[in-house]
Amino acid sequence: MSYRWALAGLSLSMVLSSLGTSVANVALPNLAANFAAPFQAVQWVVIAYVLMVTCSVVAVGWLGDAIGRRRLLIGGLILFLAASALCGMAPSLETLIAGRALQGLGGAVLLALTMAFVGDIAPKERFGAAIGLLGTMSAVGTSIGPSLGGVLIDAFGWRSIFLINLPLGVGALYLTITGLPADKSRDGVERPAFDFAGIGVMALALGAYALAMTLGRGDFGAANAGLLAAAALGLFVFLRVEARAAAPLISRDLFRDPILRAGFVCSLLVSTVLFATLIVGPFHLARVFDLSPAAIGAIVAAGPIAAAFVGVPAGRLADRFGAGAVSLVGLIGIEIGCVLIVTVPATWGPFGYLFATVVLTIGYALFQNANNAHVMQGVEPRKRGIVSGLINLSRNLGQVTGAAAMGALFAYASGPVDVLHAAPESVDFGTRATYGVATLVIGTAIVFAARKAALKR
Repeated sequence: MSYRWALAGLSLSMVLSSLGTSVANVALPNLAANFAAPFQAVQWVVIAYVLMVTCSVVAVGWLGDAIGRRRLLIGGLILFLAASALCGMAPSLETLIAGRALQGLGGAVLLALTMAFVGDIAPKERFGAAIGLLGTMSAVGTSIGPSLGGVLIDAFGWRSIFLINLPLGVGALYLTITGLPADKSRDGVERPAFDFAGIGVMALALGAYALAMTLGRGDFGAANAGLLAAAALGLFVFLRVEARAAAPLISRDLFRDPILRAGFVCSLLVSTVLFATLIVGPFHLARVFDLSPAAIGAIVAAGPIAAAFVGVPAGRLADRFGAGAVSLVGLIGIEIGCVLIVTVPATWGPFGYLFATVVLTIGYALFQNANNAHVMQGVEPRKRGIVSGLINLSRNLGQVTGAAAMGALFAYASGPVDVLHAAPESVDFGTRATYGVATLVIGTAIVFAARKAALKR
């Protein structure tokens, strides 16, 4: 099959993994009613997926490099399909949560290996455009998840949001099997020893951090503090284990590369800020402008929709002008968007907020696709899986950090009253304070990106 069909298989795989992240949120009220369970229990339908992706995305990237990316991607798609079927037929909440964890493991494979495969199938002059297309598919999957989930639940019930993955997954599996190049023969090539200790310690540390950031519905208590302490201890132990490992999961050489190091840091910082728009935006639009849920949904969705249209052009710009320079331009766009959110809505109203968030997310699309291309360009084929896994890990960590840290900052700045009942002017101040801090975070990313843009492989 042609390059286009192979890229279509990777794109569909990216859509599946993104849908897995966003489609289940809208079903939580239905799940609580169906299983007669409290919110604290049904939220694990979302947490289980995010937690498994975060804990395993680096390990599966390394494994793809070690045993072959094509066969592992096929296995990941089969696992994702089987887990989706299990979720769709789950007789109990516990079974559903277990199915979502397995689905998250399959989703981690899809996330880590789709981008790693681009270097194997795309001509050098189309590398940025291919990365941009995958970024577009990620934005499409994330943005349509809630609306698609709502339509399916209304028409067919909550099980349909998982069963819809079956026809999509079969299509992705067919394109992957027939379109992607076979893994190169490894006869006579010594495979690296499987770093069980490193993978286990890393999974525990990342799991503790993700739980610390997601549990408590915004209330930071003793359990969150204990989990953060466990994550810090796990990081220390991981570094010690890797220093002594014969074949470490993450080679120190990766972090000696200034382009990789800056790319990971920028991705973490940007994702922290971008995820705040999904947390702060709905509250701001509801309390300050008194908009209906439908109007809020349309405004919040405008940003991801704009990002979806920018993805492929951003990749082509990276091919033409250099990925480092385009990623820097994207960061400047994000910074302008943050400043606009602080200043414009006060005079322009909801349209001002819509305009500011579209500017911000277009900047994000430029940054994300160019940054991914800049990081992946020139990476040795045997390391593409692990580098792709680290990029996705930095983004996931930024998302969970943004949900917790930026959400907590917004709640604190909005005053002592719960945000749902706070005065409009208090919520407006909380929004401006949150994005004031966001401008500092993005300013830090700009410094890293400016240094990265000056470097060439």
